[in-house]
Amino acid sequence: MSTIMPQYDVVIVGAGVCGAMIAKQLGLAGKKVLILEAGARIPPNNNDFMERFYKAVAKVPEVPYTPDVFTPAGSLTLTDPASLNAGRPNTMTLDATTWQNPATAYLIQDGPLPFSSTYERIAGGTMRHWLGTSLRNVPNDFKMYTAYGKFVDWPLSYDDLEPWYERAEWEIGVSADKSTQGYLGITFPPNYQYPMQPIPASLVDDAVTQAVTGQSFEGIPLVVTETPAGRNSQPYQNRRVCAGNTNCIPICPIQAKYDPSVTLNMALDTGNVTLMSQTVASEIIVDDNGQVSQINYLQYEDNLGPVSGKGSVTARRYVLAAHAVETPKLCFMSTNQGRTPNGVANSSGQMGKNLMDHPLYLAWAQAPKPVFGYRGPLATSGIESMRDGAFRTDRAAFRIEIGNEGWNFSIGDPWTTTLDFINGMNASQLNPPPPGSTASPALWGPALVTALNNGFSRQFRLGFLVEQSPEESNYVTLSKTAVDHLGLPRPQIVYDLSPYTRAGFAAAKQTASAIFKMMDAVEFTTPPAQNDPSAFDVIIDGKPDRLKFFGAGHIVGTYRMGDDPGTSVVDANQRSWDHKNLFLVGSGTFCTVATANPTLTIAALALRAAQTLIEDLG
Repeated sequence: MSTIMPQYDVVIVGAGVCGAMIAKQLGLAGKKVLILEAGARIPPNNNDFMERFYKAVAKVPEVPYTPDVFTPAGSLTLTDPASLNAGRPNTMTLDATTWQNPATAYLIQDGPLPFSSTYERIAGGTMRHWLGTSLRNVPNDFKMYTAYGKFVDWPLSYDDLEPWYERAEWEIGVSADKSTQGYLGITFPPNYQYPMQPIPASLVDDAVTQAVTGQSFEGIPLVVTETPAGRNSQPYQNRRVCAGNTNCIPICPIQAKYDPSVTLNMALDTGNVTLMSQTVASEIIVDDNGQVSQINYLQYEDNLGPVSGKGSVTARRYVLAAHAVETPKLCFMSTNQGRTPNGVANSSGQMGKNLMDHPLYLAWAQAPKPVFGYRGPLATSGIESMRDGAFRTDRAAFRIEIGNEGWNFSIGDPWTTTLDFINGMNASQLNPPPPGSTASPALWGPALVTALNNGFSRQFRLGFLVEQSPEESNYVTLSKTAVDHLGLPRPQIVYDLSPYTRAGFAAAKQTASAIFKMMDAVEFTTPPAQNDPSAFDVIIDGKPDRLKFFGAGHIVGTYRMGDDPGTSVVDANQRSWDHKNLFLVGSGTFCTVATANPTLTIAALALRAAQTLIEDLG
């Protein structure tokens, strides 16, 4: 059945952090808002999500959320994405045999390297499995061309965004102290303070701090700084205080960590916001005057079921908040019988281009003394002093995240090492054969307990979030052959790491080894397997080496903002240059990925865009 929905002030596509924050502000201002969400609605509680998480064999970011990654019995189900109405990438399909298989992987990958980050299509969006890290960009992140002759400048400065950072920190509920955050040019108003005091440092943080204080690498002081976090150090927004469950990714079991459903529910409570879930925007219609006149959609009742309805919706303004991959996909699908032959909002040809992530270098070691990981949030501190400097002329910057979860991320502990000790194996490298033997011992009783305590209590890891250069050769487009169950094209990705970014990886490896040496820690970082699709070649100290990267889940670029309609998709207010009643928001508008986890900047820009919309609507 086809229906025409009533007029709204604003239609928003996507119910993630941007859609939720903009809808709330518009609802409070008395504007009528409709949100179209491709995935499932907001659940009344997290019980179903938690049950999926508990039963899943691999605790990858997607497992709590729909569509299911594992069957109820716990086995992996690589559902053909062609059978899903709202498919999404899945970490479990990134191995050597599946990452380019369209029968198992939702993204059609056609690049030298796999794009290794995933996202959600569900009310609350990808931020449902965020870590909670709420860092501001440093001022030079907004002016890379001016400061270092690299890439492009943003069309706004740190000072332009600073008041919106403040609002975003209070909307999320960030725990931090500004006395520790004023580094590399970051400034705060004299009377400003974060909503809550910082989350306490871990024993892992303390051990790294003691070792690196007063030390430097390549002339840059190594300074450990508390990490601003979107989780509660005291009750806030009717959410509980963090209890240190160490599984912030993929889900906080007590909801001490902010997720966008908090703001989305506040938006709905205004009485001015309506959410239509399981509703996939399929086409943006542009009239003869170049204005968006309606958005068409398809609906379904079950992710594997048939189309249950279709229709169109009209509004005075339209906002695309469907993420840095799905937003270009929707724009490319909207050719308007030749009026927008390259897709909506794409007169510049920049739609889908400059796809970026924070490719992550992971290093792990054993401290000389127990640091008692597996407690507290996944990360409570980091080394931020290497996020900016003159070196950015030649290589990528990075921030260093100090992990509290032992070797869970690194090798899947505590299970991997436990199985090693019980079964006489050595996948973890912690159960080597004794001298004169070729077999690892199998342990039991007191010997097993002693080995496990000694092994686990000294584990820690470092994660290097490496700046990726914006390259037009990294892009999102439409697959010409692969479709989902609704018959809509699936996204196609071309992805690689530039020499600039690879040089940052080489520096990351050297920095990790230097820090471990300062700590008298024994490094256990293993080289990638020969067939690992995420492995790539670098030169370190004049010698060839091979490293592996992980996706950080920080998907940015693809419809960048700018001052020039010929080289950007939106302006500084995130308004389309081509269609004045259309806004494209979210991480896709980033000109560069910078070094900070992007969520706080995403939220700040969304609040700024909301204010523009309110003023625009009058």
